[in-house]
Amino acid sequence: MSFPDTDFLRALPKAELHMHLEGSLEPELMFALAERNGITLPYADVEALRAAYEFGNLQDFLDLYYQGADALRTEQDFYDLTWAYLQRCAADGVVHVEPFFDPQTHTVRGIPIAVQLAGISRALADGQAELGISSRLILSFLRHLSEDDAIATLQEALPLREHFVAVGLDSSEQGNPPDKFERVFAMAREAGFACVAHAGEEGPADYIVQALDLLKVMRIDHGVRCVESPELVQRLISEQMPLTVCPLSNTRLKVFADMREHNILQLLEQGVKVTINSDDPAYFGGYLLANFVAVRDALKMTREQAVALARNSITASLLTDGEQQQWLAKLAEAA
Repeated sequence: MSFPDTDFLRALPKAELHMHLEGSLEPELMFALAERNGITLPYADVEALRAAYEFGNLQDFLDLYYQGADALRTEQDFYDLTWAYLQRCAADGVVHVEPFFDPQTHTVRGIPIAVQLAGISRALADGQAELGISSRLILSFLRHLSEDDAIATLQEALPLREHFVAVGLDSSEQGNPPDKFERVFAMAREAGFACVAHAGEEGPADYIVQALDLLKVMRIDHGVRCVESPELVQRLISEQMPLTVCPLSNTRLKVFADMREHNILQLLEQGVKVTINSDDPAYFGGYLLANFVAVRDALKMTREQAVALARNSITASLLTDGEQQQWLAKLAEAA
């Protein structure tokens, strides 16, 4: 049994399927954007802001997350945010990304979805042209807001549909079950979008079942609480339903008290189609490669398991079958 060194993990072609663009806003960029936009942050300097990233729970994180998002105002801001993330991906051996963006975080501040998408899409195009990183963008609804607000967001975004291929559901899970959003997901499916949803992180295993049965998702984001229902675990295995698991995020938000308690490799060995992702990497301590390294160090991940996780990330993606086969061939060479 051999354990993969970091260079091996970096060299594996990997896709990232669960990452919030707003969650990749590093303190240095937040300060730069705030200065550019004439915004005064309640922190003396970058070091003080970085210290604030040591939050204690999900709500503390969300408060800081939305405060940071306020620095994003212009098309160029959204470009700079996305481009900074893609450069991190290139350094980590990420070949394909399917990031989320949260339009409601910005429309509530008077920033149209068109402005957001113009900056994000331009950066993603440059990522393909200059870094060789392909992408599919996911528009995510904020579940702590109403379904009517989500419907209005989808309707505003539909004229810009060439920029995104799927819809998702994120933000505070507790008290906001998937069935709250059944209508808007039906509308999105009718319009031809793929569907994914956060479920089974804070929320119970039943939220995963709701996301599958009511929202008709093709991926579950997080999903680690599936183990509360052995019947659900068997369903996930039989349907090969991907889970986009975020190890560093799960430990920072105390879904697991310690990385050594994480269940990702147990699920993998049972046959669940799990993948590794970074969630909100600026806030949770690392981008995709750091998450692979953390799982290796705490759970003694083998080379074979690392390859399986990378393979799952490609086959769970929205890439075409032909595109997937190209990356699987390269993965086989790297392995």
